[in-house]
Amino acid sequence: MTGTTLDLAEFVSAAPSPYHAVAEAVRRLQQAGFTEQVETQEWDPTPGGRYLVRDGTLLAWFTGENIRPGAAFRIFAAHTDSPSLKIKPNPDTGVAGWRQVNVEVYGGALWNSWLDRDLGLAGRLVLLDGTVVPVNIARPLLRVPQLAIHLDRQVNQGLKLDPQRHLLPIWGLGKTTDGDLLRFLAAETGVDAADVAAHDLIVHDLTPPARLGADQELFASPRLDNLSSVHAGLTALIAAAQTQTETVPVFVGFDHEEIGSNSATGAAGPLLEMVLTRLAGGMEERYRSFAASRCLSADVTHAAHPNYLDRHDPDHLALINAGPVLKVNANQRYATDAPGAAAWHRACATAEVPTQVFVANNTVPCGSTVGPITATRLGIRTVDVGIPVLSMHSTRELCGVEDPAHLVGAATAFFTDPA
Repeated sequence: MTGTTLDLAEFVSAAPSPYHAVAEAVRRLQQAGFTEQVETQEWDPTPGGRYLVRDGTLLAWFTGENIRPGAAFRIFAAHTDSPSLKIKPNPDTGVAGWRQVNVEVYGGALWNSWLDRDLGLAGRLVLLDGTVVPVNIARPLLRVPQLAIHLDRQVNQGLKLDPQRHLLPIWGLGKTTDGDLLRFLAAETGVDAADVAAHDLIVHDLTPPARLGADQELFASPRLDNLSSVHAGLTALIAAAQTQTETVPVFVGFDHEEIGSNSATGAAGPLLEMVLTRLAGGMEERYRSFAASRCLSADVTHAAHPNYLDRHDPDHLALINAGPVLKVNANQRYATDAPGAAAWHRACATAEVPTQVFVANNTVPCGSTVGPITATRLGIRTVDVGIPVLSMHSTRELCGVEDPAHLVGAATAFFTDPA
């Protein structure tokens, strides 16, 4: 495993929820000398690295000694959330002597991939006084049991799951009473259960990241979509902060991409625009700045699947360990245009990393990401890229061990590109 992929494994393991991803990113930024900029406080205009946290979203940037108002931005945009099962406000349920947890599906999860796995629980509790308490139960706690084949002889001809009935995890035996789960979590985190006012909690797979394959050239991990991009952008920003650039490198990891980005901390919200406007020096200066800026929207893309090759365009296959992928769509489901593509190819050439191009099969609907939303909201030229993975939106996804390092190299060159 390359050093970058080993570091990605550590990052993913520390980040079972968007809030933990932000906390781990902040730890790394602080280690690199970045300091916090609180939204409600006066803006710090001095040179150096800053970061800003709002719930599961993180922004970070570096302002060099010679940067003036109206300087162009080089923005790397990713997202911190992944498809999962989210705990409902009243979580306690159960039948037939089983204690269960009531959940709803978050994002476009592959439901079957959550069956028969050892699952933990992560997120946050919020107390009545507003205190936020992190939660990470990183040991086997929950399991969504699949029905035995003896009771469904046709299961191999098509598994059908009802998310209201069939995805409820079990976590014990006995009579279910209201408040069981929150009392358990309060004890685990050292708070009084009576003080817990609300929670944001998701289920997560406990299988650690690992290499596989005869030559160990593959990397399996939960949450590659899209912590692989978050990790690359952060690593590149910290590297770019060591150089004197003519532009301002900015990293943003949005929450809520998997459910459409329509939130105060999503890409469709105003947060990035407000931060960039303040960094540019106000509304008047931002027009010059935005016109000269570029955004790299990084999210995973579909690797060519050997068992379903007919689902891909044969002339635009994304291959594992062949470099990060430039994503193109005629209907702007990806924001890439020709000038943006040229800037991406220049960054890859500067970094001496390979790249490839993905276009969807005309008969298979194309997904999207934060790129088109950011481009539409800000009017900043945006390019969509990402590393290729198999099993996207599964609890456990697969990429190549070389591609994370390739993305870091290209992103670092993008951050420091003055053209």
